Amino acid sequence: MTLPALAACGSGQASTPSAASHRTGTSVDDKALSKADLERAAITDADLDGYKVERALANPKASRRTADPAACAPVVQSLGTSSGYAATARLARMIFPKKQGPGATMSLSSYSAEDAARVIDAIRAAAKGCKSFKDIQVDFGYEAVELQPDPGYGDESVSLRLTQLAADTEDEEPIKVPCAVVAVRQGTTVAMFYTFNNPSRPWGRGPAVVPDALVRAQLGKLDKLGTSK
Repeated sequence: MTLPALAACGSGQASTPSAASHRTGTSVDDKALSKADLERAAITDADLDGYKVERALANPKASRRTADPAACAPVVQSLGTSSGYAATARLARMIFPKKQGPGATMSLSSYSAEDAARVIDAIRAAAKGCKSFKDIQVDFGYEAVELQPDPGYGDESVSLRLTQLAADTEDEEPIKVPCAVVAVRQGTTVAMFYTFNNPSRPWGRGPAVVPDALVRAQLGKLDKLGTSK
């Protein structure tokens, strides 16, 4: 999978501290994983059959990516595997299939217990309310935003699909690029996955789907880290 510029990819209503803690089963005093912990937990080539994993740049600061309408910002931020909340630590990986098919960009982010829940809430709320929007930073439009059934990953998860409208000029007929995001909260860590289909490839003509094997492999390593500490 190549990741061209066309697939770049204030937040939603926040939960109160007591509501977040009650729903997640975590304590507001739960310790977020450190950057070193995340490095140990991140999937590598050895954890995946048929994929190559490469390091990518990641910034723990809150994303400033914005959208028009502004309420869609959490969806735009998720396309960059980030959120409108500052993380205590974050890393990113690019996952490429060794043969044809979808890969993904992934991030692991540590938050407070409250903010970890809010990240998922914000994406879910924005995906419900935003059917189309513009990514102001890269000036691409998006349409057909659809919140998918909960995939049931981790402590809570959210999945969405949307279509990017990529064009160099306003007069050019846009290329429609199917995209997908899956975000999973496991304790105070959020794993976020973004993928897209190259519409010029035979396998890229249908809806984009984050490979289940990638998500399960990553959550499995997070589980092992938790039991070994």
